Amino acid sequence: MQTILIVDDVQTDRELLGSVVSKAGHHPMYAGDGTQAVEMAKQSKPALIFLDVVMPSQDGFKTCRALKADPATATIPVILVTSKKTDSDKFWGRKQGADEHVGKPYTQQQVDDLIHRYVR
Repeated sequence: MQTILIVDDVQTDRELLGSVVSKAGHHPMYAGDGTQAVEMAKQSKPALIFLDVVMPSQDGFKTCRALKADPATATIPVILVTSKKTDSDKFWGRKQGADEHVGKPYTQQQVDDLIHRYVR
């Protein structure tokens, strides 16, 4: 069982994704904003981070840049989970260091596939 950090400003979205992570046999950990996510990632070193993009104060793109710029968190895979799903959004997410991009709404199978791909 690995710890997976779920970052979203909407509690319902965090819990929904957390239930999928739990069903996959892993432990979800939650952050409500980007600043909190960076601190939690440094402290707990999760195996994977699911990161929303549209959040107040520090959006997911900025959070992803911060995570990938810090040697303590740079190797943690980051998957953007967002309603921003145009080709330009996906391109910009990759430029920030994101490993993958999944659009909302997502399926349980999509999340399961991503977990199996990145969590060893």
